[in-house]
Amino acid sequence: MVAIRVIPCLDVAGGRVVKGVNFENLRDAGDPVELASVYSAQGADEVTFLDVSASLEERGTMRETVRRTAAEVFVPLTVGGGIRTVADVEALLACGADKVSVNTSALARPELITEVAKAFGSQVLVLSVDARRVKGEFQPYRYEVTTHGGKRSAGVDALAWTHEAQERGVGEVLLNSMDADGVRTGFDLEMLSQVREVTSVPLIASGGAGEVHHFVEAAQAGADAVLAASVFHFGVVRVSDVKEALAAAGFEVRPA
Repeated sequence: MVAIRVIPCLDVAGGRVVKGVNFENLRDAGDPVELASVYSAQGADEVTFLDVSASLEERGTMRETVRRTAAEVFVPLTVGGGIRTVADVEALLACGADKVSVNTSALARPELITEVAKAFGSQVLVLSVDARRVKGEFQPYRYEVTTHGGKRSAGVDALAWTHEAQERGVGEVLLNSMDADGVRTGFDLEMLSQVREVTSVPLIASGGAGEVHHFVEAAQAGADAVLAASVFHFGVVRVSDVKEALAAAGFEVRPA
């Protein structure tokens, strides 16, 4: 059995880690370098670093912050936000990132997925999918992809897009429920299960964690990794708590 990974996420805007509800009313959660170092020491399996304002502000990821973070983190580091070209990926890998996450730019030009996978391998490429429920034409609702920190609809079906991205070469999918983001009522298990059915690459659950048992539910729904932000940043749940609960439920975890 492959170990379920526990991943703290650092959403960064203006050089600080921030967190809100549904990407609104953002609160300061600290310095990204300091938090990443703490999580690495606590036994996190990976750390994800997302520059949440890069696409909205039409600029690249803050490379110096990435470089400083990578120097303090001794677990795999995934970096996303404002990545538009193969050269952007190359630069971030040179700064110390182990993987990169793409969202807006891949939707605008899906060929980017193919280009990055060909240049560096699928193992470095994570597709970030920010999805929310919208009214469906032939069913009560469907899952639609959003961009720019959830502020814009991409007009794309999340299930179809995830499948296409896998065919183009992404190595992992980070599925974030915009409806559940920051609400702490649990992951969107229905959406997670449906995305699991259309992809065979590792699937990371994001959005909605509030209690330890929520992480176990996500793993039971098919997640290969569980990611959270505010519950870790504000001390509601510890990485070790999540790993203990997963182990108690029968899942393989790496020691914290």
